[in-house]
Amino acid sequence: MSGMNHFTACFQSAPSVRVEAPGRINLIGEHIDYLGGCVMPIAIDRHLTVEAGVSPDNTFRIFPVGLGVSGPVEFVIEDCKIGADPGHAWLRYVFGVISGYRAAGVQVSAFEAAISTDLPTGAGLSSSAALETAVALVIEALTGVEQDVVDRALICQKAEHDFAGVPCGIMDQLAVGAGKEGHALLLDCSDLSFSHLPIPRGISVLTADTGVKHALGDGEYRKRRESCESALTILKADSFRGLSPGDIDAAGEALGDLLFRRARHAVTEMARVEAFASALKRGEVAALGRLMRESHESLRDDFEVSCEELDGLVEAAYDFGADRGLIGSRMTGGGFGGSTVSLVATESAQSLKEHLEKFYREKFARELNCFVTSAVDGAGFDSV
Repeated sequence: MSGMNHFTACFQSAPSVRVEAPGRINLIGEHIDYLGGCVMPIAIDRHLTVEAGVSPDNTFRIFPVGLGVSGPVEFVIEDCKIGADPGHAWLRYVFGVISGYRAAGVQVSAFEAAISTDLPTGAGLSSSAALETAVALVIEALTGVEQDVVDRALICQKAEHDFAGVPCGIMDQLAVGAGKEGHALLLDCSDLSFSHLPIPRGISVLTADTGVKHALGDGEYRKRRESCESALTILKADSFRGLSPGDIDAAGEALGDLLFRRARHAVTEMARVEAFASALKRGEVAALGRLMRESHESLRDDFEVSCEELDGLVEAAYDFGADRGLIGSRMTGGGFGGSTVSLVATESAQSLKEHLEKFYREKFARELNCFVTSAVDGAGFDSV
């Protein structure tokens, strides 16, 4: 059943706007967006879809298809405040975006909406940013007040900070909003400038969702960010951008083991993004794989955000081998579960998918949600 049919069945009327917001995979540059680094995500062809229309009264009614809710969840605009308990975790993101547009001076009227998705939640594919961006575009479509893609992303990021308690960087929201078909987004998180780099033809993206659900709001994400801030204080620096691995080595004793490793990841991951961008521009495919492996090892050992399932899948991908078409593989997203991303020759993508599924079934006695995807355009809406 399509999102439009869900809306009509639920509200006995036709929607006036349809929004599609993609998920995102980060090719490289993990846990450095909130440190002002550069990152390189793509928007993927798995989407969250919202069909919406103006409410006949002052009550919002939101129906999330597939979440076990028997009918629309209702609330009024006064409920959209920090600290309010909406009774549903996903509704915090909705509250936050509505509140953000009101703070920006937009007169947000109540709307009805049906939300459906083929984007797995908790998989590190940024379902939360897709939801935030989709709600933002519904508001813009219904009010006629359009935001710049960066301003929209900032509103959505603030919603996640204030209402979900996750101190995320800006990468997810901008990747969802500013993706471009066939291209990676090279985003500088220090000034929010970005460009698009073409992905070489003949390369596919394979995502493997472990099914292990992370809970970034449980404090681990915040701890990593605070550790990096503490390291900068000791280093007497405002940013890792101007630091080298040698600078971190020289301050090793002052930092102590934990902060040393956190800082080393930040500095080396920033350098890897720069090298990855150069390799993409020059078509040096082998370098992409080396950098992806180094990134995963740094996230595993220095930043400690990986897990047994992610590590196993990355090793299984490299066991598949470059001679059979693998380019590179690493964990993607915030970690503590979620997904891996692999770059693979298009003609080998199905074989790699089957290889990883077999490994996962034998190793963990669970099925792996594994799919081939590609870089697509960012979120947008149509009047219907």
